[in-house]
Amino acid sequence: MYDPHSLHAEEFIDHEEVQETLAWAAEHARDAGLIDGILAKAALCKGLSHREASVLLACELPDRVEALYRLANRIKHEFYGNRIVMFAPLYLSNYCVNSCVYCPYHARNKHIIRKKLTQEEVAREVIALQDMGHKRLALEAGEHPAMNPISYILDCIRTIYGIRHRNGAIRRVNVNIAATTVEEYRMLREAGIGTYILFQETYHKQSYEKLHPAGPKHDYAWHTEAMDRAMQGGIDDVGLGVLFGLEGYRYEFAALLMHAEHLEAVHGVGPHTISVPRIKKADDIDPDVFDNGIDDETFARICACIRVAVPYTGMIISTRESQAVREKVLPLGVSQISGASRTSVGGYCEPEPEDENSAQFDVSDRRTLDEVVRWLMDQGHIPSFCTACYREGRTGDRFMSLCKSRQILNCCHPNALLTLKEYLQDYASPATRAVGLDMIAKELDKIPSDKVRARTIRCLSAIEAGQRDFRF
Repeated sequence: MYDPHSLHAEEFIDHEEVQETLAWAAEHARDAGLIDGILAKAALCKGLSHREASVLLACELPDRVEALYRLANRIKHEFYGNRIVMFAPLYLSNYCVNSCVYCPYHARNKHIIRKKLTQEEVAREVIALQDMGHKRLALEAGEHPAMNPISYILDCIRTIYGIRHRNGAIRRVNVNIAATTVEEYRMLREAGIGTYILFQETYHKQSYEKLHPAGPKHDYAWHTEAMDRAMQGGIDDVGLGVLFGLEGYRYEFAALLMHAEHLEAVHGVGPHTISVPRIKKADDIDPDVFDNGIDDETFARICACIRVAVPYTGMIISTRESQAVREKVLPLGVSQISGASRTSVGGYCEPEPEDENSAQFDVSDRRTLDEVVRWLMDQGHIPSFCTACYREGRTGDRFMSLCKSRQILNCCHPNALLTLKEYLQDYASPATRAVGLDMIAKELDKIPSDKVRARTIRCLSAIEAGQRDFRF
């Protein structure tokens, strides 16, 4: 029985409810009146139910699809403006005891090079990332109780926060590791992490168990209920995601929104972020063997539907996707992207030799961070390296109350300009610096408060004089 307030995975992600939702959406895919009503409700920026959003995903009326795209763009700007938050993944270890059939880290893979960073190697990787200009990392590691225990992850977090190199500093560490216990989530919270991220991979229980034939991750309920344990452990910002291509995308979409509704119903706080990865080629993984792949247009529709259904959430797209695809979906709701990512263990300090492969997936967008930053500005986006909300305590329900009332822009817009200025001063090429300074000058005029604008100008001048880390 479907119950968003339940703490049991098969009740807040109820298979029958998903199936009924998909049938209802298919039945109304050409119902212009209903679709117009759903779009009108979405325009109020209060979000949509999983059933309503599924109708928009199934819509077969081209003019309504275009209306959806325009609305997604407007809602994104109302909540997040023209900012795009930058981050990079840092792969700590690819040792893993699971047997996930879509991931090259699986325990049966005997030819992948297994690596685990020492704390000295972590420090070198962090310095390399700082020298690019990154301020925010997402830690990644395979699930291996002996090789990657929570103590190792905590040591890595302490190392990362302890590195100061020139003007560089990693100001926020997000963590994407396997589902764990309330106590270990509490340890992560006390270590000062930002967002805890965990991809569901697929919400279809039968498919989930086939795709995870052995290892701790085989337990569907343990994995699906992880966000509840994380919140019980004091982590109030969590990030959801599915790996599109493993199961039918309409099923995953509906279930993903049901998970968001569950978090709202139980904890009063929905997902801080939603990621939309698609399965990609990796060491011994051929994505073509999975018959649920989605084309770029469907991918764009999913992004737009997530944005209008969950307007408050940050939406993440990684370097799994090409420059062309990222350019297509940025206007449809994406608010965070990775730049200059390496998915191999230890790939930032030194390029991995051609005869080795420790990467989790192939990267499609291989541009440098400077190239990505300039490209974003050419597209009219402000590259933001801001981490202020985490450090000012604007997390969980405090962040959501500001975001849902659309007041967060009063902080985020000037903070984006300040962190962009830091990047331009410390790391940018001359061409990127020229474009960025011009953007900052124009964006200052868009700050509505005279007081905030004046303070922003003072901080920008102080940054130019050598000071760092101002924030609203």
